[in-house]
Amino acid sequence: MSECPCGSGKPLTACCGPYLDGAPAPTAEATMRSRYSAHVLGNADYLVATMSADQRTDYDRESAEQSFADSKWLGLDIRKTELGGEGDETGKVEFVARYRTGQQQTAHHELSFFTREDGRWVFAGCEMNPKSPTVRVQKVGRNDPCTCGSGKKYKKCCGA
Repeated sequence: MSECPCGSGKPLTACCGPYLDGAPAPTAEATMRSRYSAHVLGNADYLVATMSADQRTDYDRESAEQSFADSKWLGLDIRKTELGGEGDETGKVEFVARYRTGQQQTAHHELSFFTREDGRWVFAGCEMNPKSPTVRVQKVGRNDPCTCGSGKKYKKCCGA
């Protein structure tokens, strides 16, 4: 048995294989993983079948098939999922897919949006190279009250 291209460590027949053969994926993440496997295996029919009606209008099958021939897929890293469970109607999956075209290796970072159509999870759009929210850290001055709540100046307490 061959290992599933999605990186789950499971055999293809026990992971993405049933979805590639037509069974509905139970979650948005399973759909994302199976779509990655479809890219690796050159299965354009599955990619079309797991696109929303809006996404199918812009799909260029000839271009996709050319990219299958030109690309060597190197791995998938699921960064984060939001909703997309068996009881949800929408979901998000952030991932990085690595591939090589010729001598150039590339990382494709995407936040994919999924929705249900006729009870099946479908790809509904994406945000390329999503940015995390900015985290601001406030610096404590040496003469400010100590953050531990002692009532002393920071320089005479935890900053000593």
